[in-house]
Amino acid sequence: MRTTRGSARTRAVNRLFHKAKGYRGGRRRLYRTVKETLVRAGVYAYRDRRLRRRNFHKLWIIRINAAVRQLGLRYSQFIHGLGQAQIEINRKLLAEMAVRDPEAFEQVVGKVKEALASAAAAG
Repeated sequence: MRTTRGSARTRAVNRLFHKAKGYRGGRRRLYRTVKETLVRAGVYAYRDRRLRRRNFHKLWIIRINAAVRQLGLRYSQFIHGLGQAQIEINRKLLAEMAVRDPEAFEQVVGKVKEALASAAAAG
């Protein structure tokens, strides 16, 4: 006699169909196609979670660079100066500060310029 696993199999199939809700055509109605589609969707989701982080990091750098150039520095000089001034603020916060609180950002850039100037004078 053939085993079909009964209610456990039905629940497993229904779980897959539930995940495919909103898909079109056979991608929602046909079991094999639903399985294939969900595997591919999972791969894209995994890849794009990493891409999202990469894209945000690029955006933060672009925003910081634009704000710093208005104040007479380049991005690379600014990041180097942050290390010399021993300021530990991540790029996300720096970008937010540049957009929402330009005065505080100018103070940070001022400290960085001081650190760069003292390092140039010392060495």
